[in-house]
Amino acid sequence: MLAYAQGQTAPPASQADPDHAEHVALGQQVYASFCSGCHGVNLEGQPNWRQRLPMGNFPAPPHDDTGHTWHHPDQWLFEVVKFGGKHHAPARYRSAMPAYQEMLSDAEIWAVLAFIKSRWPATIRAQQAQHNAGKRAGSP
Repeated sequence: MLAYAQGQTAPPASQADPDHAEHVALGQQVYASFCSGCHGVNLEGQPNWRQRLPMGNFPAPPHDDTGHTWHHPDQWLFEVVKFGGKHHAPARYRSAMPAYQEMLSDAEIWAVLAFIKSRWPATIRAQQAQHNAGKRAGSP
């Protein structure tokens, strides 16, 4: 796990807090190592991310304010990262999003989400906070 390999202590697992500087810094490191290859260095995602690929799946979406990440509650996002894209997808959907449960600790996953959220404008953060308040885990 990245944080432990660098001699740092990962933050305790909790909701993704974009205002917690230590979590955001760890999340930025983990994102650069594990996420940026598909989702982009600047969270921009892959080109034409809304168009199906030949296998029926979609390219990696952006995690900035132009994407749909902020349309989901934190717990839902956490589960997609931990268990993979198939976790909340229809049964026959072929997601390219891998499961990170064997590679990242829960705290590192929360830190990545904190980093992503830290890059959103205040209006988007407020809208995403409403999803957290109004949705149960497992709801899109």
